[in-house]
Amino acid sequence: MLLAVGIFLATLVLVIWQPRGLGIGWSALGGAAVALGAGVVHVSDIPVVWDIVWNATLTFVAVIIICSILDEAGFFEWAALHVARWARGSGSALFNLIVVLGAAVAALFANDGAALVMTPIVFQMILALRFTPAVAFGLVVATGFIADTTSLPFVVSNLVNIVIADFFGIGFARYALVMVPVALVSLVASLVVLRLFFRTSIPGRYDVTALRRPAEAVADPTTFRAGAVILVVLLVGYFAADAIGVPVALVASLCAVVLALVAARRPRVLFGRRGGEVRPAAADGELVAATVNGAGRPAPGSAPARGAGATPAAGTVATAEPTIAVWSVVRSAPWQVVLFSLGMYLVVYGLRNEGLTDHLGVLLGGIAEHGGLATATGTGFLVAVMSSVMNNMPTTLIAALGIEAAGTSGLTEQMMAYAAVIGADLGPKITPIGSLATLLWLSVLDRKGMHIGWGTYFKVGIVLTVPVLAVTLLALAGWLTVLGA
Repeated sequence: MLLAVGIFLATLVLVIWQPRGLGIGWSALGGAAVALGAGVVHVSDIPVVWDIVWNATLTFVAVIIICSILDEAGFFEWAALHVARWARGSGSALFNLIVVLGAAVAALFANDGAALVMTPIVFQMILALRFTPAVAFGLVVATGFIADTTSLPFVVSNLVNIVIADFFGIGFARYALVMVPVALVSLVASLVVLRLFFRTSIPGRYDVTALRRPAEAVADPTTFRAGAVILVVLLVGYFAADAIGVPVALVASLCAVVLALVAARRPRVLFGRRGGEVRPAAADGELVAATVNGAGRPAPGSAPARGAGATPAAGTVATAEPTIAVWSVVRSAPWQVVLFSLGMYLVVYGLRNEGLTDHLGVLLGGIAEHGGLATATGTGFLVAVMSSVMNNMPTTLIAALGIEAAGTSGLTEQMMAYAAVIGADLGPKITPIGSLATLLWLSVLDRKGMHIGWGTYFKVGIVLTVPVLAVTLLALAGWLTVLGA
């Protein structure tokens, strides 16, 4: 038993520390190899664990590829600039709308996609509007916080959601029926808590003309329009696939392939002749395709200047040539997560083989004896604390195995499963090591000159997370009791 715990802790330290840039996948696979060699897990456990993780990880990678291609096409900056204009110069309204936009992105593109895509865009907006450091800190933290607290509504909104749903056989439609209302409660609670915490640093009035027109953010109109269609197909496809028993990974992967082909202009015959055709400039509310460089972003001097007095381009260039480096996007996708999930979950399975998850089952079974409210709050807070201390990915499987060991069924088992999702989604916001996405988010901020120390993060994270977690778990207990098993 001590050997299994030691291997687990050593692997976890390597995953979080990442010495000399060692990939999380290689660290996890190394831990799995040691566990296999030590006899903590067996070769027969590998297909069992792969069956648990394959759908979740492949879906996650496909969604991130879709998200990255849309980001290169300018989709999210276009949306953020529209949001900034809808606020009509009101900093308070801008704060609210950025939070809502972040929640929408998290719901469709997972928490990692929301945090890593929205943060640079919000950062650019902060620089353009010349907000103070206090205002910038509030907006950036709100963007990162909301990405996790609202990653509840769909199975695909968070990697751990898929793991739990697959483990307990929860379909996409049933999951959405339960969690969409709960996610809306979490959104409202998050917004209230964020506004209270940052009440002295919410921006006042700002000059909308300091920002670009939304249309100027669109680097690839063809991919932009295709992406809008793909999003509709993706969401409808999830529900349709659930009805016929097709894994969500297949739907997400097909949509990712189609969008990648459009961005790469393949096959050529579908995208007309080579070269460009000059078209009249669009009106402010229409798409404008500025001349772009090879990286898929506006080339220097091709877009109108920012700020007051900016004038629209006289014409725009629509081209059949690709403007997004699609292969680069695909290569930079989080493929390491696939290796990490398999390796780390094999290590966790070693804890199960040694009987440690049975002890968690006894604890959860005792909590369940006190009714639905105690089951939801007890399970949720327990999983949240575990996630904040030892990362939410291994915690998710430990929690699932513990719930299975508790021997519950029906509504009680469902209450535990959904509460585990909430705990694993929100709990990581308490500490920087709670999720790999948070560590990456902090490193992105560091590169942009905004350093948030671990102590500062913890002091902010625990104050923001605990009340939102409590309200969300109460909403789950009430709503799921109404719905029934």
